Amino acid sequence: MASLDFNAEKTAFRDFYDSNRDTLTGAVSSFNTLIRSLLLSQQDIALSSVDGRIKDREECVSKFTRKYRAALEESKTEYEIKEKITDVLGLRVVVLYEDDVERVRQAVLKEFDVLEITDKIAQVEGTESSFGYKGLHLDLKLNAVRAAMPEYRLYAPFSFELQIRTVVQDSWSIIDHKIKYKKSIPNTLKRRINTLAALFELADREFLAIRDATRAELDQTAEIYAEIEQETEATSEEVESEKETQRVESGPRFARLDAFNFLPIAQHFFPKFPFEEHKVDGFTQEITSRRRGLTRGRFNFYLRSNLSTVKRYQAELKAGGDTMNPYTIIRHCLYAGNHAAFASLLTDAARARFDEWLNADSGSSANVVKFGAAAEQAL
Repeated sequence: MASLDFNAEKTAFRDFYDSNRDTLTGAVSSFNTLIRSLLLSQQDIALSSVDGRIKDREECVSKFTRKYRAALEESKTEYEIKEKITDVLGLRVVVLYEDDVERVRQAVLKEFDVLEITDKIAQVEGTESSFGYKGLHLDLKLNAVRAAMPEYRLYAPFSFELQIRTVVQDSWSIIDHKIKYKKSIPNTLKRRINTLAALFELADREFLAIRDATRAELDQTAEIYAEIEQETEATSEEVESEKETQRVESGPRFARLDAFNFLPIAQHFFPKFPFEEHKVDGFTQEITSRRRGLTRGRFNFYLRSNLSTVKRYQAELKAGGDTMNPYTIIRHCLYAGNHAAFASLLTDAARARFDEWLNADSGSSANVVKFGAAAEQAL
């Protein structure tokens, strides 16, 4: 029961905390799982981490004393400590980009009731000379629908604080909390801290700008497959007449293969496969390191010419219980097209098995398009 007796309220809070410790632990775990599941289902949110904690009991009492006690007692307002400490349960969502913060907010609003919002992003950006921690804090409770579900009913009475930050904001928060005597340090040091904070803010903006520019580049390359096909036709004529020279080393006529034009080619042949950006980048580098100067037309030619053969090989492996994902299929297409250049893309065992199958396959000589020995030497 609320009162102005600090010692009584402190004892009451400690009793509440100790008697509900197991339930509080379960609530944090349950809220964490729910929020993580909600965010992972949102494909447009670049999630880094979700974690939770129960605030230390005595830290809660200290926070109340520091922030609320004097004002409440001066105004003769009765209080309960547990009603003032809204972050006894705390969760933190860390995302990659600034615009993901708002997406997280919108996602959690569908499952929770908002008790209070503290927008530290708006507070900092609303001033001309202020730099520092930026993040969105929401005080939340389960909404009526979730609270009525059996698995959440026990935790329905508990509110919690959800902090939403970018990776950069989270890093600054950790560093900022370790800086001692921030209110008493000389102005020269304060200026240096503000400079660092501004650099962190700039980093957040630049990461977002780089992501958007990368997406724009990918959107543009997705429209050029017809152009790549034209380059492939020129490549086909060269291969058939074995006129390949060292030209690709000194400067190709056509664009070289990179991650941006790998995607439209790969998605053309494997439209239902989700090529992840970070894997595409590494895989493209692996390919181009084996064949310097490899053009996008040449790459497209290898796939177009050998995919049917490799898929027949895939079907036989599948019948025996083995599988091949698109990356593995591409490796085999490249090897089928140019043994000398791409042998190391396959393991010794995989290469030996594929070679054995090619030799045994009655149609392999007609269906596998590759360079002759002289042409491979030129490559």
